[in-house]
Amino acid sequence: MQTQRTAQAFGLALLLALSAIAAPASAQDAVQDPKQPSVDNPHMHIYGNDDLSNCFAHFDGNDTTGSAEQGYGEEVWPNQNGQQIEMDYTCKMEESFKEDMYLNSNGTIQILLNFNIDADGDCTGDRKCENLNLTLYKGTFEVARQEFPSVDRSGQDDTVIWDINIDNNMTRFNRTEEPQLRVEYSYPGYDNILPCFAFYCGGSFRMYYHTPGNDSAEVEFPVVNQTIPGEGGGDNGGGIGGAVSDAVPGFGLVAGIGALALAAVGASRFTREE
Repeated sequence: MQTQRTAQAFGLALLLALSAIAAPASAQDAVQDPKQPSVDNPHMHIYGNDDLSNCFAHFDGNDTTGSAEQGYGEEVWPNQNGQQIEMDYTCKMEESFKEDMYLNSNGTIQILLNFNIDADGDCTGDRKCENLNLTLYKGTFEVARQEFPSVDRSGQDDTVIWDINIDNNMTRFNRTEEPQLRVEYSYPGYDNILPCFAFYCGGSFRMYYHTPGNDSAEVEFPVVNQTIPGEGGGDNGGGIGGAVSDAVPGFGLVAGIGALALAAVGASRFTREE
């Protein structure tokens, strides 16, 4: 009888140990991936190729794989009289989220980008003149849009900083609703009544990408931990229950298994004593 109770106790201890090891390991996979967002890794970095035809993003500030070596993408309209400098492209996440991203409902998303635009033509007549516009999406859903009329158009580097207050549509980015950033611009380039080979015409549009040690071309999200529904969590995972769930993933599962095992041993012992 004593041997049987010892074996039961050993089996219970082994079960709890294996559960405690396995659950945190699986729950922390996304946190350990530097390309994925987390509380300690909240900056989405913007990368792309040399002509802005492929703009992408991820959360690893040291991985520039696939990005232009010169650190920017650019399209040029050289010596083209009356040419329209027009851009419309979207920077998308390179890979899907492994877990949903939760944001502080009282926080702010900050977008920091550097541009060099040379398009200072005349906006008379029917010529199209649209300032730089940025749009933030959650998947395909537009959550914020902003025009920047004061961005330099004379070929000088200029910085855009956009602060977006979090609303109810932005507190959670699902694994199928990763953030996307759209860039739009349309303005006449330089033109001249004289031949362009003798006088400057046309223009250019450049956006700088993120490079290690350079804080430009990034989006900072106010990422927060989030408890699993039903394990004592509010929206921000606050309170004692939330702190336990975030600090020890799988704690509720281990506790539940332990309680069931103890109940089973107790019931067996009670039956034998009767």
